[in-house]
Amino acid sequence: MAFLLLLAWLSAPDITTRIRPIIASTGGEVAVAFRMLDGSTELLIDGDKTFHAASTMKVPVMIELFRQAEAGTLNLDDALPIVNGFKSIVDGSPYQLSVGDDSDRDVYAKVGKTMTLRQLCEAMITVSSNFATNLLIEKLGVENIRKTVTRLGADGMQVLRGVEDQKAFDKGLSNTTTARGLMVLLEKIGRGQAVSTQSDAQMVEILKRQQFNTAIPAGLPSGTAVAHKTGSITRIHHDAAIVYGPKPYVLVVLVRGIEDQKASSSVMAQISKVVWEEVAR
Repeated sequence: MAFLLLLAWLSAPDITTRIRPIIASTGGEVAVAFRMLDGSTELLIDGDKTFHAASTMKVPVMIELFRQAEAGTLNLDDALPIVNGFKSIVDGSPYQLSVGDDSDRDVYAKVGKTMTLRQLCEAMITVSSNFATNLLIEKLGVENIRKTVTRLGADGMQVLRGVEDQKAFDKGLSNTTTARGLMVLLEKIGRGQAVSTQSDAQMVEILKRQQFNTAIPAGLPSGTAVAHKTGSITRIHHDAAIVYGPKPYVLVVLVRGIEDQKASSSVMAQISKVVWEEVAR
């Protein structure tokens, strides 16, 4: 594994000595990206290794939504018809999402009605609604999302399509990310540089309302504010966070190859605890 350490006050021997055994014990692949929000210190462990992005790709979708709102292309309170019908990027054939494969039922209950873009964004991030994600991607345009990712310098994040496009998945056309790519996106949001100070502050508040908190937040002292987005599919489990401790920082942990998500959550929580303790020290 490649380790890149830019040293300030962080003790490289201590943190690497503590994280290495955690990763080695997993039997899977783990990538870590850490950066102080002030840019003073950085740690990358396989930071440029590519992973299936799972639901972490919803972060750039949110950024693009707020970018278009800032530009006046749309308004976050615009109503969008809720239609469960999408087209595969492979051949344009139609497909639908299944409530049984999603983490949220509320958007499905609105089929035939409308929801605001703001409501869909909330569902996409806080409860990781796939249905809300696909509706927003269709509205925003996947090419626009990719251009924003490139503009922000987060090329490790590759958004090709919406969620549950089985034909695309079968052909290996999936959304991918690196730990570094996600770190850059969250760093930009945390610094108010993704869209604007006001828009980024709104995105932070949405990320703070994340409902799945068994990974990075579980390794932090109770009550620590965390703005984060998780992602999981079979044998894939990620968490990407801005941690608002006395010295705010971004931490991304990507995990592949662990079947039990309780086990992968524990790995991420352990790494989170180590980083918190080293930052505090």
